[in-house]
Amino acid sequence: MKEITAKDLSKKVKSGAKLSIIDVREDEEVAQGKIPGAKHIPLGELPDRLNEIDKNKHHYMVCRSRGRSGKACAFLKNEGYDVTNMEGGMLSWEDEVEK
Repeated sequence: MKEITAKDLSKKVKSGAKLSIIDVREDEEVAQGKIPGAKHIPLGELPDRLNEIDKNKHHYMVCRSRGRSGKACAFLKNEGYDVTNMEGGMLSWEDEVEK
């Protein structure tokens, strides 16, 4: 599974690159803050919301510590998506968040 550090993903976000970041945490976790511009799709809803994820783009998967986003990566990769997991999840994110 491809992985990226929170610091490297932060650099990409700050560079203004057009990224697809998907946060698979639950609603109450996301309410505390998510990476600016990230799309929120809870892990349990992923199979029913595949139509919201462009198969032609690369996606960065995020959760609290990296476990659920790892499961999301495995599932999406199996479905033919190009995905990268963020190491350490939001516990490693040191930059601004969007509420």
